[in-house]
Amino acid sequence: MNYDFLDYPDRDILAIDLANQIAGDLRTILTHEDRAVLAVPGGTSPGPVFDVLCAADLDWARVDVVLTDERWVPEDHARSNTRLLRERLLVNRAAAARYLPLYADAAHPEDALEALAAVIAGEMPLAVVLLGMGADMHTASLFPGADRLLEALAPDAPILLPMRAPGAPEPRITLSARVLDGALRKHLLIFGQDKRLALEGAHRKSGLEAPINAVLNGAKVHWSE
Repeated sequence: MNYDFLDYPDRDILAIDLANQIAGDLRTILTHEDRAVLAVPGGTSPGPVFDVLCAADLDWARVDVVLTDERWVPEDHARSNTRLLRERLLVNRAAAARYLPLYADAAHPEDALEALAAVIAGEMPLAVVLLGMGADMHTASLFPGADRLLEALAPDAPILLPMRAPGAPEPRITLSARVLDGALRKHLLIFGQDKRLALEGAHRKSGLEAPINAVLNGAKVHWSE
C-alpha cells in the first residue's frame, strides 16, 4: 500500500498543518474547477482541525461540504456528526460553504437514500477527503462485520449506502469506498499508538477485515501520539 506517513510532535501542530494542507488543496483545485467538494468525518478527532480550517482564506462560497458518514439521528441530536460540523467547521469564513446533508427527516436511511445521493452525484468527484480510522480499521461507516460492507467495497458501489454494524447503536449512512477513494486529495487523521499499529497491520488483512485498505493508496496519513 503506497501512502505518505507524517509524524507530528503533538496534536496541536498536526491540526494546524493538516488544516493548512486541506485549505491549500482546495485553493489549488478551485483554480481550475468551478466548485470543490470537501468530505470530512465526524467524531472528536477532527474538531481541532475544523477550528483552524474554518478561518482559512479561500473562496468558501465555491466549496461544498459533505460528511463521509452520518448516524441516522436528527441534526440536533448529541450523536449527530452534522451538529459537530455546524458548531466547528461551518462557521467563521467557512460559513459561506454549501452543506450537502447525509440526513433527512425519515424513519430509515433507505427512505431518503435516493434523494440524498442525487445531490452528491451532481458534484462528483470529491476534491478533498479527510478520513478517520478506528482501532478496528474501519473508516467512515465501513465497519468490519457491517451488513452491507461487501457492497460498499465493490468497484461499482453506489454513492451512498445505509449501514448497520455490531456495536453501532443506530443505523448509519456512508459514502462508499469507491467515492472516498476517488477523491483528488486524500488525508487520514489518526492519534495514538493503537491506531498506528492497527494501520501498520492493515496491509496483512483483507478489505473486509480492514476496510481502511480501500482508501489508503495515495493518501497522506497524519499521526501524533
